[in-house]
Amino acid sequence: MKPAIINVIQKNISLLISEDVNEYQFIPLHDKPLPSLQKLTQIVDLFRTVIFPGYYGDTFSDTDTLSFHMGVNLERLYSLLKDQVKNGLCFNATEDQCIESEKLAPDIAKSLINKLPELKRIVATDIKATFDSDPAAKSYGEVIFCYPTIRAVFNYRIAHELLKLGVPVIPRVLTEMAHSETGIDIHPGAKIGEYFSIDHGTGVVIGETSIIGNHVKLYQGVTLGAKSFSLDENGNPRNIPRHPILEDYVVVYANTSILGRITIGRDSIIGGNVWLTNSVLQSSRILQSKASVTSFNDGLGI
Repeated sequence: MKPAIINVIQKNISLLISEDVNEYQFIPLHDKPLPSLQKLTQIVDLFRTVIFPGYYGDTFSDTDTLSFHMGVNLERLYSLLKDQVKNGLCFNATEDQCIESEKLAPDIAKSLINKLPELKRIVATDIKATFDSDPAAKSYGEVIFCYPTIRAVFNYRIAHELLKLGVPVIPRVLTEMAHSETGIDIHPGAKIGEYFSIDHGTGVVIGETSIIGNHVKLYQGVTLGAKSFSLDENGNPRNIPRHPILEDYVVVYANTSILGRITIGRDSIIGGNVWLTNSVLQSSRILQSKASVTSFNDGLGI
């Protein structure tokens, strides 16, 4: 290698590891095991294989072998999950806490596997709601195999359970994987009830402290977001409830933004392209103002 490029490399190494640049503190050195994105992808695939047998992983011509295949998949899932949970617990932990995570991770992995029957039941309600609300859907199988909303909500359901079990980082990774795949952004901290559906889904954002009841339907481009942030004494945003509450049987149409800790009452319909920052009562119908009609001659004014 030529001396000139060696000098360039050495100079930039010294700059990159320098402690004199104040902003470098925002990129701390990470010296602990990280969750593996590749193995987390395998974990999601195994969850899909177990919850949706025949649609993902192995296909079955003989259902007598289903229990055998499921046993193999669950054993593999447990093995991968406990290792990745351990790394997740270590992400921002001290050395002593990392050592403790070795003991905690197997129990957390076992707890999540014990939740699989209930997880399957809730996901089944999402499939039913999606099928019932879309005349284009020809079967439950089509909804399972094709619809991005099921992929996104499925990842969210797993991530939410992991978050409740005290696992950091990994829940966010799982929902961001679905976000990248589908364009649907659901924070794992959101609380979402049964029979939840999203039509089309692209551009939907559901914030961390959102609470969504049962039988709620959203259309593409809907944002359940925060209106503003209150800051702590250090100038950092306080993590307080700041996203909307949608009660049961609410429908929100496309490209509507519902912002702040407000409540949308049961059985309400929120029309498309609405900007809403105030609570509304039960059975409300909220629509945007009618467009004004202006005549233009020869394209003038456009």
